Amino acid sequence: MKHLHLFIFIVFSNFLQAQTLVDLSYFLPKNVTYNQDIPTPQSVLGFELGEWHVTHDKLVEYMKLLGTVSNRITIEDRGKTFEGRPMLLLTITSPENHKNVDAIRTQHLKLIDYKQSNQLNTDAMPLVVYQGFSIHGNEPSGSNSSLILAYYLAAAEGEEIEELLKNTIILLDPSFNPDGLQRFAYWANTNKSNSLNTDPNDREFHEVWPGGRTNHYWFDMNRDWLPVQLPESRARIVTYNNWMPNILTDHHEMGTNSTFFFQPGVQSRVHPLTPKLNQELTKEIGNYHAKALDNIGSLYFTEERYDDYYYGKGSTFPDINGGIGILFEQASSRGHAQETDNGLLTFPFTIRNQFTTALSTLKAAQEMRGKLLKYQKDFYVNEHNENEKNTVKAIVFGDDKDVAKTNHLAEILQRHKINLNRLNNDLTADGKHFKKETSYIISTNQTKSTIIKAMFEKRTIFSDSLFYDISAWTFPLAFNLDYAELKTTQNIGDAVQNVEVKKGEVTAKSKYAYLMEWHEYYTPKALNKILQKDIRVKLGLQPFSLDGQQFDYGTILIPVQNQNFDESELYDMINDIAQTSHVKITGVNSGLTLGIDLGSSYFKTIEKQKVAMLVGNGITSYDSGEIWHLFDQRYEMNITKLDLEYLKTVDLSEYTSIIVPSTKVKLDEATINELMDWVKQGGTIIGYKNAVKWLSTNKFIDLEFETSKVDAKNISFEQKEDFEEAQVIAGAIFDTKLDRSHPINFGYKNDNLAMFRKTTIFIKADSSSYNNPIKYSQSPLLSGYISKPNLNILKNSVPFQVKSLGKGKVVVFTDNTNFRAFWYGTNKLLMNAIFFSKFM
Repeated sequence: MKHLHLFIFIVFSNFLQAQTLVDLSYFLPKNVTYNQDIPTPQSVLGFELGEWHVTHDKLVEYMKLLGTVSNRITIEDRGKTFEGRPMLLLTITSPENHKNVDAIRTQHLKLIDYKQSNQLNTDAMPLVVYQGFSIHGNEPSGSNSSLILAYYLAAAEGEEIEELLKNTIILLDPSFNPDGLQRFAYWANTNKSNSLNTDPNDREFHEVWPGGRTNHYWFDMNRDWLPVQLPESRARIVTYNNWMPNILTDHHEMGTNSTFFFQPGVQSRVHPLTPKLNQELTKEIGNYHAKALDNIGSLYFTEERYDDYYYGKGSTFPDINGGIGILFEQASSRGHAQETDNGLLTFPFTIRNQFTTALSTLKAAQEMRGKLLKYQKDFYVNEHNENEKNTVKAIVFGDDKDVAKTNHLAEILQRHKINLNRLNNDLTADGKHFKKETSYIISTNQTKSTIIKAMFEKRTIFSDSLFYDISAWTFPLAFNLDYAELKTTQNIGDAVQNVEVKKGEVTAKSKYAYLMEWHEYYTPKALNKILQKDIRVKLGLQPFSLDGQQFDYGTILIPVQNQNFDESELYDMINDIAQTSHVKITGVNSGLTLGIDLGSSYFKTIEKQKVAMLVGNGITSYDSGEIWHLFDQRYEMNITKLDLEYLKTVDLSEYTSIIVPSTKVKLDEATINELMDWVKQGGTIIGYKNAVKWLSTNKFIDLEFETSKVDAKNISFEQKEDFEEAQVIAGAIFDTKLDRSHPINFGYKNDNLAMFRKTTIFIKADSSSYNNPIKYSQSPLLSGYISKPNLNILKNSVPFQVKSLGKGKVVVFTDNTNFRAFWYGTNKLLMNAIFFSKFM
């Protein structure tokens, strides 16, 4: 019996090796000859494709080699990731096209100009296809398949490939997420067994937190095509606008027990701005994928689960640019070979499916070239015709108290090639005042008008109540900017060439004091730098005026006397900080004001802060990464990441604040008690989302919650899942009323604030009104979907509470104030909780 078991083990091991150790013939089309002078992936990697997970450095090495040996390929390094990895782009076409590639690109861009497009002979124009892979680093079959795709396009010979390259410009982006790909390859390779272990419980298939899905700061970069806040996104948007591709493919992976998905996806969940013809063409292209997958026996599905609603995804972004975006989702092996509901899933098999559909995309592009070029041309002609009928002729936005934040929205618009102008004159519209120096105006009648609509619209009526991603992203609300729609273009002034976040200034050298209003976006950066230099700083709890200038709640006071520096040293330091932090600091020569004088007890001393954040298994990596990014990239503040694995060994006494992002973690009683003692001694603990419930359950804060329960009436078993998902708030925007005298709201000039919500955590308002400084209004829905029962509860709830615990404070937010790095408008709430909690 022992010998029989050994025999079975050997046979099974050999079977696994045979399943995973494959050569190029497993992937490549049959009956095609290949140029022997073109190196294979194996010649550079040192292993057969799929035997190991390719690391990004090896991928780069191979792609660069192809760029030197093939006259079909040019290669471009478009910049570096946060971790310094190159973001490569391969342009692949015929050698003849390469000789005239700039002219071809210029000609292609005329398709989006309705004034020139009718003069074009599209029969002679190549199609542009942008093929991108593995924007989620732990979905590696895409990037691994890019190796075989690049080889095929460089080495294949014959009439078919020659015709394809003659009529197509292929932009190959082999790794949308170099940092994440590298992280996951390390995990999968270091946990691989020599005799492959296919047990789903093996460590190989369970990567450690935060995983390789995200980039350096733990962002899901497939949500950043519209906000473009990350370097990888900015590089690909430049490429996109340089070419305006007709097709963009986005190769992903999904759950291991799935099969293969390609769009069109759920048709009832397509954004209304997407033309119907877009979906018809997507389905027609899908027929090519179906045929190709049928030929190799791969299972798939096409009109379930995934949708085309949020325009910040790679597969949806082209839909507002006259192109066709296509999402591919391959069941993930999460390693090298794993047992699944559909049998043994090997890594080479996942690579082959991705490569197969990459080729079927190119076949569709070749055969549908005329249709797709006409569609892009007609898209912009139709757009112009709709613009002529549009009653909204321009949109103005700005904030004279926060120029940096205004400029950052303008930067996003310019990245999308949206034309910006200054105002001719100051303007009042919808009861809001716009100064020409600190506002921008956008004509809605321009080439990128559909993107403008997508970014600025507020939508509250939907044909479907289910969303794969968020249901609202209105940018001026996300930035907390005043904006208005105009029915005339008469106030459009000079065009803006380049948006710059200008350096700050100190208005005058003073022997008495310096004042900094708290409105500007980068004031937390400036305050932290000042405190780190051991300069004594105070916070004004009430407004006042001095020398004819109004100073609002939260004004920062820096006395000149009794500092550790003389007048000149202090001025030089403050001036440098003002300039590099983009803030205005006012030098004053008297403490006598209208309101609280500068020596008033309503000015409170602010302490230097040392902030920590809990991270690790059980903490939501997206939320914690967004906080880390905010501190590190925006405000240049250190934030210590305390992993739950060693939290109990940390001396917490050196930290002033500890942030707890959304979590489902269960800490032991001793650690909870240590955290509570730390708060009682004067610390501030700040909890987000699920951490609110955790803090309440563990007696850090006394809160009452409302719950929404909807009875399922006339709901069939088949409809059960959709019914339950419809009660989820997928991501919408709501109006809140502010008590601006409360320190959590310092720096906000208006009495209303738009806040993003993605949870169904409803905190009952406190019985004392002054303890509800942020409260949802009676008509809170600004944009997005929420069920009626949830909306009724929301009206009577609050998104924020702060309560004392001993000498310290417990601060909670029901939702993420730092969402995806583009919610500039609520970033300051966290900074106020950090710097001002002791005054709340």
